[in-house]
Formats: sequence, C-alpha cells, structure tokens
Amino acid sequence: MSEERRDRAPLVALVVTLVVSTLLVGAAVLVPLLVEESVDRTLDDVRVYEDLVIKHVEGDVDYEQDPPVGGPHADRWLDCGVYDTQVRPENVVHDLEHGTVLISYRPGTPPADVDALAAVLPDNGILTPWRSQVAPVVVTVWGSQLSLIGADDPRLALFIESFGAGETAPEPFASCAGGLSDPLGGQDGTGLDI
Repeated sequence: MSEERRDRAPLVALVVTLVVSTLLVGAAVLVPLLVEESVDRTLDDVRVYEDLVIKHVEGDVDYEQDPPVGGPHADRWLDCGVYDTQVRPENVVHDLEHGTVLISYRPGTPPADVDALAAVLPDNGILTPWRSQVAPVVVTVWGSQLSLIGADDPRLALFIESFGAGETAPEPFASCAGGLSDPLGGQDGTGLDI
C-alpha cells in the first residue's frame, strides 16, 4: 500500500498544483474586474447649482463652492490651457461663464496623473492645481461639479462628454482665446467682455 501511495504522489501533486494555479489565475483576472466594476460609472454624483449670480465685480469673491461653479466674477477671463499654479477664482469663473471645463487637482498630485489629466483636457478647458479642494480631482462647468477619486476615474471622460460643450453656461460656446495668460489675473491680455 505504501508503494501504491508513492506511485500516486506525483499525480496528487500535479492535481493540487493545477487547482491552486487555476485559483490564482482566476483571482488575478476577476479581482481587477470586480474592483473596476465597483467604481461608479454614472454621473449620479454630479452636484448641480442653480440661480448663480452673473455679474462682473472687482476684487475677491467668497465663493460657496471650492472650486467655484459660477457666480460673480472678474471682467477678464483666462486663456484655456494647463497652468502649473492655481488660477485666480474670479477669472476662472468668467471662463466657466463662457462654457469652459475646469479640471482641478490637489497640489502634490503625481506628475504622471497631471499629464493624464492634461491629455483629456478639451480645447475649451483649464487644468490647474487647487490648494483647498478636498477631492483628488474635481471637474467643473458652470453650475455643475463632480468630485473624482483620481486622474483615472472613468467618470471624468463621461462628465466631459456630457457637459464639456458649454451648454450649461450663460454664454455658451464663447471662446477663451484672448484671455489672460497670468493665472493670478494680471492685465496681459485683451480679455475684456464684449
């Protein structure tokens, strides 16, 4: 009987190895799929803000949302593009009024993530760090905002597809060309509202 057991030992070892290997491969394939499915792929978490004041003001504005989603703003807007320092809220709100998409991220975000955000930034978009925001990434258009878990959150593309053309803005489809290039709102561009 012990000789019979010895003869079956390689077969048992092979079967155990195959079962364990199958379980490991299955887990390696299924776990990422389950994690990916657990990320919400809807826009149910978009916060909508209505009745935002539309007027030009001088000086600073104390916005209720951070980053702001609309409201009183400077009479000069910013050029769309990528900024490596935080833009002045009052100027970027003027951009939102024109239909701009604002993508903001917390300072300290890895450069690869900032590059990934820049890669999906639409032509009518501004990408900027935002010191005081809580979420890792926030995407904003006039009156609507979505907090994201990171640069790879699939809802970013969905938000841009759904809101990125400027339809929610008071002055939709206005260009951000001719705005200020100084993120702090300096007077280096034409940027005057017509």
